Amino acid sequence: MPAILETRGLNKHFGGLNAIDGVDFVVDEGELRCLIGPNGAGKSTLFKLILGTYPPSSGKIYFKGADITGTLPFRRVAQGISIKFQVPGVFLDLPVEQNLLIALQQRVTGEQRAAEVERLLELLNLQDARRQRAGQLSHGQQQWLEIGMATAIAPSLLLLDEPTAGMSPEETFKTGELVKRLNDQGMTVVVIEHDMTFVRQIARKVTVLHFGKVFVEGFLEEVVNNEEVVRIYLGKD
Repeated sequence: MPAILETRGLNKHFGGLNAIDGVDFVVDEGELRCLIGPNGAGKSTLFKLILGTYPPSSGKIYFKGADITGTLPFRRVAQGISIKFQVPGVFLDLPVEQNLLIALQQRVTGEQRAAEVERLLELLNLQDARRQRAGQLSHGQQQWLEIGMATAIAPSLLLLDEPTAGMSPEETFKTGELVKRLNDQGMTVVVIEHDMTFVRQIARKVTVLHFGKVFVEGFLEEVVNNEEVVRIYLGKD
């Protein structure tokens, strides 16, 4: 499959800190990739560079073969990149249904919008909570709602930053099944995650960042059985 996302020699410096250091990162269309690494490895910074929240210090970013290095974030979203950040950003005082309608308003109208709301509620298993205020949902449900809002624009590339943070094991498993379902529907997904049980549930290929560099990359079993990965990521000697 062709690459949907590629970074070449990507760097981001904050003063004397190299948060991202010469990263070459390629994600093929239709892939489900996990991005792992110790705290401070540069994972969230890489996402912010891809979305355009941070400008790179140097290097290039390509989306669907086009150079988007200087493209504004809202234009990247319009081109098909969507993100769900670690902390839920839903409208807490509005009903679940209204949150989804807001996310859908730029893409669909009328009866099609109503049908999309129903599809998303079913996908997220939030049909019974449709009229609840988002602030009344459990933490896990709020995370699912934001994933639904991020997918409402029908992105080609979905970035998920620690989508299971703060979840119970049962919620974490359900989130994994949701992510796999989105990928099965044709969406390319890149997930930052620390929970290795979750990574094992969904991962087909894994990239490990360490000190802002790609430390190792490959299929799941190759990566988790790599002695150096075990040492730097799992904290074992």
